[in-house]
Amino acid sequence: MNCKAVIIGGSAGSFQVVTKILNSLPRTFPVPVLLCLHRLKHVRSGFVEALSLKSNIPVEEPYDKELLKPGRAYLAPANYHMYVELANRIALSTEDTVNHSRPSIDLSFVTAANAYREKLIGVILSGANKDGAYGLKKVHDNGGIAIVQDPNECEVKTMTQSALQLTKVDFVYSTDQIISYLQKLR
Repeated sequence: MNCKAVIIGGSAGSFQVVTKILNSLPRTFPVPVLLCLHRLKHVRSGFVEALSLKSNIPVEEPYDKELLKPGRAYLAPANYHMYVELANRIALSTEDTVNHSRPSIDLSFVTAANAYREKLIGVILSGANKDGAYGLKKVHDNGGIAIVQDPNECEVKTMTQSALQLTKVDFVYSTDQIISYLQKLR
């Protein structure tokens, strides 16, 4: 697969999985990794630092209009929607919440699906609401690879089960299988 980006969405129960994935990626990972994770909107620091401690690739909160680079992880800032623009750039917004969330996983996934089409890998992890299900459907509808963490492994199954109900995904994988799949990207 000629992949241009990986996007990962999660909420309750996803932090440990994300840190394990970031820790497993090679320092020379060939594409940007977009992270849209629900978190406390009033806590502005600590989250990036915690992810960075366990990551083999740099983790940052992007600024508006930042150009995406391979081998970096971009975490949606607290209380901002993170969009992916066609010019391989990030756009940030404080528009209304979607699915009671800002950042909205759906919005990040839909815009990434439109920007990267069949060259995107979308991954939905553990979470307590349905945010991300529609976005993962758009990844699949645009020809990208749709992966859902095995609900039996999830701390909270709502997000993954919602994604599985809404679309036919390409893979239902354990954390280790997700890691193995991503490590094969060249």
